Amino acid sequence: MTTLLTPRLHLEPLDDSHLDGLARLNSDPVVMRYITGKAETREETQAMIERVKARWAEFGYSWWAFRQRSDGDVIGMGCIQHLNRDRAQPLETGWRLRPDAWGQGYASEAARHMVGWAFATLQPALICAVCQPPNTASAAVMERLGMRYCGTGRWYDMDCKRYDITAAQWQESPARARYAAEA
Repeated sequence: MTTLLTPRLHLEPLDDSHLDGLARLNSDPVVMRYITGKAETREETQAMIERVKARWAEFGYSWWAFRQRSDGDVIGMGCIQHLNRDRAQPLETGWRLRPDAWGQGYASEAARHMVGWAFATLQPALICAVCQPPNTASAAVMERLGMRYCGTGRWYDMDCKRYDITAAQWQESPARARYAAEA
C-alpha cells in the first residue's frame, strides 16, 4: 500500500488507526452535505474503513487519510477509485476535509499528489472527478488540477458535474509541474 507525502500532509491508506479522526470527519453534517447528504455513525465509518482496506488489497489503490505532518492530526481523506465504484468506469479522484481545514489549500495539495501518483503508477488514459453543482469549492479544486468540465450526469445516486483530465493534459498542467516540484 502506498503512502504519499506532500509538503504539509501524509496521505496514508485508511486503516483502523484512522477511525477516531475519520469518525469525527464523517459525523459532521456540514462535511457530508455534498457527499451523502447525511452524517455517518462511528459504526458506518468503521464499515467504510473495512471496505476500503479490501479495495487496497484488491486494486492497490483506494482512500487515504490526510494527516497533518506538523501534528499527525487527521484533517481529511481522499481517493483514487473507479467512478461510481464500477470497475468499468474511469479512475476518479475525490476528497473531503474538516471545515477548520477548508480554504487553506489542503484539498488541492492532496489532489495534486493523488492524481500525480495515479498517472505515474496506474497510467490511466484519464482521471475524472465529480461534485454536486452547488459544491463550488470542490469544482474550483478540480479546475486548479487542470480538469475540464464535461457535463452533468448521475453518479452515486446524485446529479453531479463531471470534470476530466487526460494524461496528456496532466503533462502540460501547471498542477503537474507543481506536483513534480513538491515530490
